[in-house]
Amino acid sequence: MENEIIDLRSDTLTLPTPAMKNAMNNAVLGDDVYREDPTVNKLEEKVAAMFGMEASLFCPTGTMTNQLAIKVHTKPGDEVICDQLSHIYLYEGGGIAMNAFSSVRPLAGDYGKLNAALVKDAVNNPDDIHQPITKLVVLENTTNKGGGSIYNFDEIKKIKKICTDYGLILHLDGARLFNALTETSETPKDYGEVFDSISICLSKGLGCPVGSVLIGSSEFIKQARRSRKAMGGGWRQAGGLAAAGIYALDNHFPLLKEDHLRAKKVGNLLLANTDIIRLYPVETNIVIGELPEDIDAVTFVVIMKEKNILCSPFGKNLVRFVTHLDFTNSHLEILESRLKDLKIK
Repeated sequence: MENEIIDLRSDTLTLPTPAMKNAMNNAVLGDDVYREDPTVNKLEEKVAAMFGMEASLFCPTGTMTNQLAIKVHTKPGDEVICDQLSHIYLYEGGGIAMNAFSSVRPLAGDYGKLNAALVKDAVNNPDDIHQPITKLVVLENTTNKGGGSIYNFDEIKKIKKICTDYGLILHLDGARLFNALTETSETPKDYGEVFDSISICLSKGLGCPVGSVLIGSSEFIKQARRSRKAMGGGWRQAGGLAAAGIYALDNHFPLLKEDHLRAKKVGNLLLANTDIIRLYPVETNIVIGELPEDIDAVTFVVIMKEKNILCSPFGKNLVRFVTHLDFTNSHLEILESRLKDLKIK
């Protein structure tokens, strides 16, 4: 127990459960580039139906699904509106410039969330040749940099109205959308009715080893499939990975609530036993703590690591902890014992 690593760096660290491995081992395989992998086809049909949309595309990563959406929805020189803390802007390797040749308008929202007024004010005059043409709005739910913050769905519908009024496309980076759905009354189909395209991740809270899915119209997915091939994302016998996704959607969705409850407890432990002075609101499975100005995040992370507790620096004075499928109640007890009076000052 003393040497056991408590790894709260990310929910991408989860390992397949024995039951998930069994599903993967028993998957029927084929060549997905030829559209002949029956398990991949089953996953894509399942996800499209879940969101009430026409089609979907299984991809290796959420970065790829987001970048495919941006590339298909825009042409070079168009502008993409997003929050300044959004994953597509900060953590996708400059992919918007590299893949879509589009401009970006990052806005200062609330914990990574935009509102309709911000979006409306950011829309460029299409007749002004000095400005790029505003084409796409991208929201992220939940927000990673915002501490797992959840969008109010009524605000999303207001943003959709702005997009409709100005002829804009609306895409959702739903890498942790299932975390949001666990805490709200909306359904996947509610989101499918509002967004033109949606990206969901299977390898975070749902616990799959690999995989994200892009959802949209049949024509949109047809174009995305071509761009996926050009990006090197056309895979062959991927049914084993798709089987993990099907298993997770059928079995792991209810477990997200447990991650959220543990995250709240982690936050309370951090406030009581460490130098963290403030937490972002803990709405889902992400805990972001703020340190005093004289304690930098890297130093804090190093000291935590000495106690076999892994977390991530998330800014000069910010640290992030993420609960997930492999962080159990017993790990929470170990964490509590190791955090007793763990103060640097």
